[in-house]
Amino acid sequence: MPVRLKPTFREVLEGRTAGAPALVGLWVASASPVAAEIVAGSGTDLVLIDGEHSPVGLDGIVPLLQALEPYEATSITRVPWNDPVLIKQFLDAGAQNLIVPMVSTAEEARAAVAAVSYPDLASADPAEARQGIRGIGAALGRASRWGRVPGYVASGRDLVSLTVQIETVEGARNAAEIAAVPGVDAVFIGPADLAGSMGLATTPAAEPVQELVLEVIRACREAGVPVGVNAFDPVIAARYREAGADFVFVSADVTLLVKASDAAVAAARDAGTATTTGHRTVTPGA
Repeated sequence: MPVRLKPTFREVLEGRTAGAPALVGLWVASASPVAAEIVAGSGTDLVLIDGEHSPVGLDGIVPLLQALEPYEATSITRVPWNDPVLIKQFLDAGAQNLIVPMVSTAEEARAAVAAVSYPDLASADPAEARQGIRGIGAALGRASRWGRVPGYVASGRDLVSLTVQIETVEGARNAAEIAAVPGVDAVFIGPADLAGSMGLATTPAAEPVQELVLEVIRACREAGVPVGVNAFDPVIAARYREAGADFVFVSADVTLLVKASDAAVAAARDAGTATTTGHRTVTPGA
């Protein structure tokens, strides 16, 4: 029976009306399908599965994607590196929407585009056909639902989206050129590594970092390419939204769990202390 895949992140971005509020995203860094379901059920627009800094690998990506499938939130997967082998494997596992980290030049962006694209089978120009280097094994993979998605190879590029991540000073300076690369569907800004490349690794919220983020947002908007950013601080997130960010990731499953568990334990201990000190202790014989 033919299978229809969910809309890509590119299609979600294209479907936004003018003046619509920025999409809201949450990270899943725990590698837990249960946590992914909880996050997806929150009403968030986007769920980002992190394959770079979390223990999510090829063996773990499929259960996470399956956990997110019933929910309206769009799942996006960050691969560990701009590596055509890893990109091919994550795509074949069924990750429709990829974020490729540490893209600092237009050449690196073009390499990512080639990695997510099959050779252009319709092209009469062999050079053009070779621009796509994704290996063709769709019938063996979850991406095509094992051959149940009609014409998957012929329409493969239409069924995936590519977001490149700018997170270095070099990348910020090349933002306009990166955004202009055909096949780049969106740009995602990583302030933490951006701060590190500026010598401000311990202060990613510093004003110079925010100013450079704003410059990248402006460059992408001028290029007509959707742009998003990571901003766990609500005030900073609001600043980026006002500057025209199309999507903002505002927290992560592990971050929320740390904050909530710390707060629950602290509140319980405070309550216990208040109860103990609220009663007068009488010493026998005093």
